[in-house]
Amino acid sequence: MIKGSMVAIITPFNNDGSVNEDKFRQLVEFQVENGTDVIVPCGTTGESATLNYEEHDLVIRACIEQVNGRIPVVAGTGSNSTAEAVELSLHAKEMGADGLLLVSPYYNKPSQEGLYQHYKTIAEAVALPQVLYNVPGRTGMNMQAATTIRLAEIDNIVAVKEASGDVTQASDIINKAGDKIDVVSGDDFLTLPLMACGAKGVISVTANIMPKEVKAMVVAINEGRWDDARAMHLQLLDIHKAMFIESNPVPVKTAVALMGKCDATVRQPLVGLQPASLEALKAVMAESSLI
Repeated sequence: MIKGSMVAIITPFNNDGSVNEDKFRQLVEFQVENGTDVIVPCGTTGESATLNYEEHDLVIRACIEQVNGRIPVVAGTGSNSTAEAVELSLHAKEMGADGLLLVSPYYNKPSQEGLYQHYKTIAEAVALPQVLYNVPGRTGMNMQAATTIRLAEIDNIVAVKEASGDVTQASDIINKAGDKIDVVSGDDFLTLPLMACGAKGVISVTANIMPKEVKAMVVAINEGRWDDARAMHLQLLDIHKAMFIESNPVPVKTAVALMGKCDATVRQPLVGLQPASLEALKAVMAESSLI
């Protein structure tokens, strides 16, 4: 289930900062129509850190309802509080999520044993397939390969979203526990190299604006069309870079807005894209015929 071209979908807001459910449902439909394999609401790209409980449930419920069983929905339910992550995860299960994406605890900076106990507690409390999410640039600490390999022994921990940028670390997990846990890329830049090492796909930011193209590259890799995949990877590189010209999800939400699909509003402490960055984003999007 946790494989292929998966989108870390944005959460569109109205001008007053409230969740725009209608626009969100339209974005979900855009993903389904363009071949995305899995939708991941309420991740980093979905601004989960500034969604309250009610909004979190609203977004996940709307995604599940709009998808209507056509593809899996893996809900972001992580927190730096283990108890809160369990509560969010149970709500997602009740609403019908197919799986959970669980970011490593941020700010607390637990030990590797603390990470293990955090994920073990959630896995034991919530009977759903679970995806670990290692993103040191956001959390302030790296979940080491040995910890992921240890967690792979827990039956409902089925995958890890590796956004450490460390191909060696991801390869070590695949080498030592690839029969027990799947690795998926958490960085669009690294989808091709990680899948060449045995990763099963990507949870993509770029797929918010180019779902067909991200899916086509993943399919080419899976079919062993390496020359095609390499060409697609290089063709997407400037767009991938533009998605991180400032903090995610500011650039990608701005890009979706430039395509006329939602408003560019983000929640503080994030602010709109700065003028120089906006011009650079527009130039890259124009080169890719997105605007």
